[in-house]
Amino acid sequence: MAASHSVTPGRWSAMLDELMARIAGRFARVEPRRRAAAFVAGLLSELPRKNCWTLAEHAGDLTPDGMQHLLARARWDADAVRDDIRDYVVEQLGEADVVLVIDETGDLKKGNATVAVQRQYTGTAGRIENSQVGVFLTYVTAAGHALIDRELYLPESWSGDQVRRERAKVPAERRFATKPELAAQMIGRALATGIRGWVTGDEVYGSSTPLRTVLETGQVSYAMAVASNHRITTAAGTRRADEIAARLPKTAWQRLSVGAGAKGQRYYDWALITIASEQPGRRWLLIRRHHRTGELAFYRCYAPGPVPLPVLVKVAGTRWRIEESFQTGNGLTGLDQHQVRTWTSWYRWTTLVLLAHAFLAAVTARERSDHNAQPDLVPMTLPEAQRLFTRLTSGPIRSIAFVLHWSRWRRRHQARARASHYHRQAALQS
Repeated sequence: MAASHSVTPGRWSAMLDELMARIAGRFARVEPRRRAAAFVAGLLSELPRKNCWTLAEHAGDLTPDGMQHLLARARWDADAVRDDIRDYVVEQLGEADVVLVIDETGDLKKGNATVAVQRQYTGTAGRIENSQVGVFLTYVTAAGHALIDRELYLPESWSGDQVRRERAKVPAERRFATKPELAAQMIGRALATGIRGWVTGDEVYGSSTPLRTVLETGQVSYAMAVASNHRITTAAGTRRADEIAARLPKTAWQRLSVGAGAKGQRYYDWALITIASEQPGRRWLLIRRHHRTGELAFYRCYAPGPVPLPVLVKVAGTRWRIEESFQTGNGLTGLDQHQVRTWTSWYRWTTLVLLAHAFLAAVTARERSDHNAQPDLVPMTLPEAQRLFTRLTSGPIRSIAFVLHWSRWRRRHQARARASHYHRQAALQS
């Protein structure tokens, strides 16, 4: 029976030990370094709720004081750990066909004392709510994806309020910056390390002329969403994006998939329009049309040279990966579960969450690479990796065979469901 085990808990534990050793030098003393390891172990656990209290209990502490000290007052460099995380993700996921995805996510909050909280729009709620917004950067390759950078959006209402700034310990040098400006900072840090690839994001970033200019000046290719009323200049003049789409003949559209989904290939109709410009490089308006509902989406694209349509389609279709990163970051490693109030604590909590999330992404990528010829199983996922890691490496378990039996049962059931969806899709298209 043991010979059939495809998962080796000892290797996963060794990978985590190596990752924690990698960041050990970022801590001034051994105590916070050990506390950080216990903190990350708690983030990787299946605790239903993750905050300093639950993480302290998981670590065997009698009070949450030690975990709170780690976030607020202990001496360690969260930005240096962030850089270690980015390098680790690049090593684990590879450097081929890289896409950097930028987006923000909001955490709903009460009151106005928590750093950077105000009434503002957040996609989490889909409306204006009292919330705190962070901007994040995800690194995507064919092997997987993981969050590699973060910045807290400090609204203008906070930027000039000295009393609240001091209470929340906002650094004196930090001033108001728009979300696209924060995105440019994070992308710049990634590029400075030698990362090369495409950039994509939603309308907040695609509509930002300064951000597009920064990318084009650095000859960084992008395919970012824009609104239907975004104005585009072509050889025929300047018009709204939706007006251009309405004038296109049937022959302008091609049906292409943006990739495999849980229920089949994700097909859309696509059209590509050249944008007129006297600046170096190539620019396009990419239009996506849902082949059943007719719903349209628009992307402004740039590259230093010619690019085939399928490449632009693939990049545009990669943007949803950051939504997956937010879902797994929130659901698995507690990205949105913090109960911190200060600037330093937010950055430290978020950085350790990114570390835990990067570890799960690395484990998942490793298992997919080692066991990619199992047609009766869906590939390893981050939730499954967390479940196995927790049950095989911490606390009493029934047996390795029992845990792996349930893992294979779940994945086989998912594989059958996916195959059924694909067969149904093929039958409908035939």
